[in-house]
Amino acid sequence: MTGREGYRMDPQDWEAFRADMHRLLDQCVDQLHSARERPWQPVPDAFNEAITIPDQTTGEHGAVMDRLAQDILPQTTGNTHPAFFGWVHGTGQAMGLASELVAATMNSNCGGRDHGAIRVEQEVIRWLCATAGWPANTGGILTTGTSQATIYALCAARLKRFGAAVRTRGLHDMPRLRVYAAKGAHSCVVKALQVMGHGTQALKQIPLRDGQMDLDALREALRQDRDAGIEPLAIVATAGSVNTGTFDDIAGLARIAHSHGTWLHVDAAFGYWIRLADAPWRALADGMEEADSIALDGHKWLGVTYDCGACLIRDQAVHRATFAERPEYLAAQSKGLAAGDWWPTDYGTELSRGFRALKMWTALQTHGPEVIGAVVTDNCKQAALMGALAEASDLLDLACPVVSNLCVIRPRQGDPAALAAQLQLSGEAVFSTTTLDGAPCLRAAIVNHRTTSDTIRAAVTALERAVATAPEGGALPAGPA
Repeated sequence: MTGREGYRMDPQDWEAFRADMHRLLDQCVDQLHSARERPWQPVPDAFNEAITIPDQTTGEHGAVMDRLAQDILPQTTGNTHPAFFGWVHGTGQAMGLASELVAATMNSNCGGRDHGAIRVEQEVIRWLCATAGWPANTGGILTTGTSQATIYALCAARLKRFGAAVRTRGLHDMPRLRVYAAKGAHSCVVKALQVMGHGTQALKQIPLRDGQMDLDALREALRQDRDAGIEPLAIVATAGSVNTGTFDDIAGLARIAHSHGTWLHVDAAFGYWIRLADAPWRALADGMEEADSIALDGHKWLGVTYDCGACLIRDQAVHRATFAERPEYLAAQSKGLAAGDWWPTDYGTELSRGFRALKMWTALQTHGPEVIGAVVTDNCKQAALMGALAEASDLLDLACPVVSNLCVIRPRQGDPAALAAQLQLSGEAVFSTTTLDGAPCLRAAIVNHRTTSDTIRAAVTALERAVATAPEGGALPAGPA
């Protein structure tokens, strides 16, 4: 490799590299085209050995591309398959392949400076804020997902409540604070409080009433904490619970938050997109426009390739004051690459950031609100169909009402975990498991644009067949939950 200074990592033969890339691209497109025939399968025993990184490499790009196609590409999570209902895993879009190819070629660092990728992110944020019903002077930043976005949002809430001194003094002399969320709210909320240094005890879980946060119980919790000298930092509204797909009364929570001068954050990881759905589902997100912050994911219901989320914050002055930190080498200039009014690093913790905005921009440019809303509506109808089939079954019970795109089923016999594993290994359907009212259940979260009503019927039939042959020793009581 002598005489290669400045070229050591480039292909030695660019035309061979071009041919190899075309072949690899064809293999990727083939896999996407056949996604409906590719359910999840266990990772083969030889996989770990196949991916071992040797001490000496050949530097042959084509050989590595062959390994990518033969060894890596087939080992998917399975979420591209239409009968993948386990967890809230987005299925991706074909155009994601195109956007990722372009983003990788550009290799933009989206922490700041003045270049095209930054402006694409600004446009995506503008669109997201407008779709949330927010005015033009609001904003946000793209994140890895809702978990990161929740940390950003609660940090902004803390700075607004306690002032900029929190950035220098930390938690010193800060009173105990509280964040309120419905029982069963996503674990990212408590993780955010742990990362922020407040700990698990800073979260108070409010009981549910008819699947929503009990507003009277929330008012009483706020009163008790005020009397005890505990400062209410934020109320977290769940827009699409991960367990049952329920939505809090966001408008009611907004009224309570405003009356107490408390920050309202909406966890809309997948539920954000229901704003584009048909009636009656669209109304589930009413009140989101009143929030101080919203966390959402593009890689769930929208089907953007992983990872891509967003943190929207209404007060951009507070947002910037929470994170802006410019050392001398990042000083802004009036002209050149170091120019630009909006640097994402001023609105989050990362300076090195990929061009994740391009895949969301591509998804929105390709399909638009009408198609996205139709997919969301389809999935909600499919969840309702699954619920109706479960209610009509002699082997299954509907564990709770279907509100949006989640359906929770209680088999009348058999161990739900064993049933889920059986269907996963057979490639017939992927359910996950959960517990409702102390009873183990199977859970279907439908966020897949490839799913059809026939997919639902086939999955329920497969589940009934598995339950019918399940050991009697694992029997569960019949009847509605």
